Amino acid sequence: MPVTASTTPAKALLTPDNHLLVMIDHQSQMAFATRSIDAVLLRSNAALVARAAAGFGAATILTTVAEKSFSGPIFDEITAAFPGAEVTDRTTMNCWEDANVIRRVNAAGRGRIVLAGLWTGVCIVGPALSALEQGFEVYIIADACGDVSDEAHDRAMDRMVQAGAVPMTSLQYLLEMQRDWARGETYALTTGIAAELGGAYGLGIIYARTMFAAQEGHELETA
Repeated sequence: MPVTASTTPAKALLTPDNHLLVMIDHQSQMAFATRSIDAVLLRSNAALVARAAAGFGAATILTTVAEKSFSGPIFDEITAAFPGAEVTDRTTMNCWEDANVIRRVNAAGRGRIVLAGLWTGVCIVGPALSALEQGFEVYIIADACGDVSDEAHDRAMDRMVQAGAVPMTSLQYLLEMQRDWARGETYALTTGIAAELGGAYGLGIIYARTMFAAQEGHELETA
């Protein structure tokens, strides 16, 4: 049976208003033992996700575990993106078992949850499996997560994907919300975040701007 293509985007794609981002336990003590990703890259990716969510106005929950007594404060890069935002501290390793977190999830009213945090095999697996079982769609920003070994992170990602979670990356999260370079109201936001935190892609943006005054989605004018 023939099918007809259209310009309608897939419903599975993220938009600023169709998901709730939950950033979990990006804290010093948790990062000290993380080995599946370099700590500098982890902080950069977490910052990229936070800046993207804040800039696009995506609903976001920040949560920590035992902040005062053990794990320390959330990364400065995250709080800088959300100045004055509520950070929900808890005792449960699975934030989905914390009544205050669930109150905020229900208040947000989103059926799609995006998770990032430390460690993948504990504090991300717990809410991912719990949310999936309760009927939520779950996405995992894999490179804004980390664990005590590559094996621990990889097996955790496998477990969540097998249960129905959707893996993605931090840069993908940013670009999926922009999705069209003609969206001028967020063009500078997106390219600015990418230039600062987007690794080699960001260097490419800086180079093109500096050398050719080029922009994404715009052809160069020739004499």
